[in-house]
Amino acid sequence: MALPERQPTDRTPTAWDQWEDLQHTMSRLHELVERTLADFPTAIGEGGFVPAADLEETDDAYVLELELPGVRKSDVRVETQGRRITVSGERKERERTGILRRRTRVTGRFHYEVTLPGDIDMGEVEASMDEGVLTVRVPKAADEQARSRKVEVT
Repeated sequence: MALPERQPTDRTPTAWDQWEDLQHTMSRLHELVERTLADFPTAIGEGGFVPAADLEETDDAYVLELELPGVRKSDVRVETQGRRITVSGERKERERTGILRRRTRVTGRFHYEVTLPGDIDMGEVEASMDEGVLTVRVPKAADEQARSRKVEVT
């Protein structure tokens, strides 16, 4: 008399089981990344941020472009001191009538500062805002200037 073969109590995982495990793992990873990026080092305090920016050098000037969508010109301040350009201001939260279910846009105070590699002509610094991009054109100086100046955003 032959004894029946013993069947394993645990079944072998199928490709579908492995796919579901992978989806679950990826979902957990996605949540972790979202939480981590919410506190990414661009924050400068509660509700604050550092805007994305590009600095370009041409033959006669430095051109600084900062992404500031949703920020009014009147809420932006551009200042020069020596070779340093400082841009600060605030992106204000808009009034809502409904329930905010998810937020990924950053509001609050912002601050960006850069020291340019060469001397600048502070009297000719220009700043303009168009389609959410602040452009600060900083002409290069023929001689060193060490005074401070507030720049009007047009």
